[in-house]
Amino acid sequence: MAVASRQSPRVLIVRRDNIGDLVCTTPLIDALRGRFPQGRIAAAVNTYNAEVLARNPAPDAVFAYEKLKHRTRALVPYLLERMRVSAALRAERFDCVLVPAATPQALRLARAVRAGRVIAPEPAAGNARHEVERTFELGRELGVEGAPGPMRVFPDAERTAQLAKELGNGPFAAVHISARRQAQRWPLERYVRLIAELSSERKVMLLWAPGARSDPRHPGDDEAAARIVADCAGSGVVPVATADLGSLISALSLAGLVVCPDGGAMHLAAALGKRVVALFGDSPVERWRPWGVPHRVVRPESNDLADLPLEPVLEACRALA
Repeated sequence: MAVASRQSPRVLIVRRDNIGDLVCTTPLIDALRGRFPQGRIAAAVNTYNAEVLARNPAPDAVFAYEKLKHRTRALVPYLLERMRVSAALRAERFDCVLVPAATPQALRLARAVRAGRVIAPEPAAGNARHEVERTFELGRELGVEGAPGPMRVFPDAERTAQLAKELGNGPFAAVHISARRQAQRWPLERYVRLIAELSSERKVMLLWAPGARSDPRHPGDDEAAARIVADCAGSGVVPVATADLGSLISALSLAGLVVCPDGGAMHLAAALGKRVVALFGDSPVERWRPWGVPHRVVRPESNDLADLPLEPVLEACRALA
């Protein structure tokens, strides 16, 4: 019997890549739950992005494993844990595995599950479709119909309440400064000027990827954030250290407006229903723009954020305010 014709199939989604990729997959997970209310819907993710699905009622199970480049333990315990996760996935006896990003590593993992069927997309021809739409298309093979819904993430209520108590009354704007690639990094002095302008009307949370820039596994912006805080002395900026992904989700949930480069924080803000001013460098806007929320994309003609002046960003903030 075909998977789509069963009332309770066992379906696994493999999403072992970045935070934003997994956020863009949440409409598909919701649609599969709607299509198969009695089915077994699970996700195989990595320890870096797993918090995206925490408290999400749609998946029945989330299997998280640590990537080699993120390894925090000795090699033997690391390998034993990988073997444990692989065995647990095989024991589920999935009927079907969906692989939105069909990299060699993801396909190896999908085949190792020994499911009846592996569904992967055809090689992308350009970037005309949003990642949400491209990923959602895999569900058509299982009878999913209609258009993708919103992206969703779920903050931890206790953690969010504690942070709200520490921050005091808003309203808040959130400015997240971190981006992996150089073309996506806006100069710090422009963030300082942006914060000075925004703080005249509201408190500004300063957010960043934690850690040192020299960390090869997780390059962070602790030093850059400290410079911005020092240069913004006297303004309404509030630095909010987010040591983990759950803390970042909680912080973003308290903001009314979010300004950030294209990346994981941008997709999390959209999944929380926030208004987003997205700073784009050389990544394709049509594929990665904020999904399903009021937003403005600001991008210089050079596709390098070093060339983006302050005024277009301020105009975008005013348009959404």
